[in-house]
Amino acid sequence: MQSKLSKEIVAADKLLINLSGVWKLGNSCQEASNLLTELEQQTAIKSISFSTSQLQQWDSSLLTCLARLFAVCRKSSIEIDLSGLPAGVIKLLELASPENQRNGVPRDPVTAPFLERVADTALEHFSGMQAVLAFIGEITVAFFKLLRGKAVFRRIDLLLTIQETGAQALPIVSLISLLVGIILAFVSAIQLKLFGAELYVADVVGIGMVRVMGAIMTGIIMSGRTGAAFAAQLGTMQVNEEIDALETLGFSPIEFLVLPRMLALMLMMPLLCIYADLMGILGGMVVGIGMLDLGVIEYLAETKSTFQTEHFLVGLFHSFVFGILVAVCGCLRGLQCERSASAVGYAATSAVVSGIVSIVVATAIITLACQIMGI
Repeated sequence: MQSKLSKEIVAADKLLINLSGVWKLGNSCQEASNLLTELEQQTAIKSISFSTSQLQQWDSSLLTCLARLFAVCRKSSIEIDLSGLPAGVIKLLELASPENQRNGVPRDPVTAPFLERVADTALEHFSGMQAVLAFIGEITVAFFKLLRGKAVFRRIDLLLTIQETGAQALPIVSLISLLVGIILAFVSAIQLKLFGAELYVADVVGIGMVRVMGAIMTGIIMSGRTGAAFAAQLGTMQVNEEIDALETLGFSPIEFLVLPRMLALMLMMPLLCIYADLMGILGGMVVGIGMLDLGVIEYLAETKSTFQTEHFLVGLFHSFVFGILVAVCGCLRGLQCERSASAVGYAATSAVVSGIVSIVVATAIITLACQIMGI
């Protein structure tokens, strides 16, 4: 059965178009071409409506014909009433061309009220907090399973991660810690010279590095180096559906992927912190010997006299907490990564930002707690 189109003048300026038959590809309709030619040449018609009571089947050929008709009507400022068309045709036309609305005028973008946007943002942040708490809970459960010897992960993965987060991080930790020690010595020497107390540069550098600066600088370095690497690795696995494959095989991603990385950072961060302390003290000694004319034995003796076990333990505690925070931020952002290449980059960036912010906040909390306890 062929496609048919007939027209009927229902008023002086109103045209009714009757669509009937089967409108499918391969069925040409000469009446439709004639109608388009007539509408382009006359200006009496101001409104067009449709009747599809005898329309049997249709596909994209009907949509193509209607789209051409609507283009001619827009040029001639003819109003179009779509109510007589099938509901499916109307929806497809609106999806294909946002300008083809019922009144022929594009709709203005809808802006949500201010309070609604505030509520949506609050709910989004609340949902993010729930995800973080759920992730921490899953890690806690995995640690308890590890203590009972039931956690499932490859030991070789743990050793490899220890190597990546430990020995391979020594060069950058050495450079940054040495420079931080030099900076602390320079800054303190400016004021101490006014009182002739250059020797106490050793005290400032020693206490500052051992108590907090060594741990903070190591944490920030590992956040930018290792936290981003964790997020990129897990994010790429998420994109490649490797994590879905692990779950299908019955392996827990938290135990198999997150637990080795967290254990490695928890073990390596205190050791890197001790190494950073030594490099920072070495940097301060370079300034003390080269600028302040202090002797090596004199500088080391003054550093030893200011060394206290509580400062050392506070620094180690800082580094232990920072290791947990960096691992949590990196792994969480990696597991939350969406399935696209750009999402992997966003996950790595988000892991670094989250890690550094959490390190600063944790430092403030630990410092305040130590002040209250008199440590």
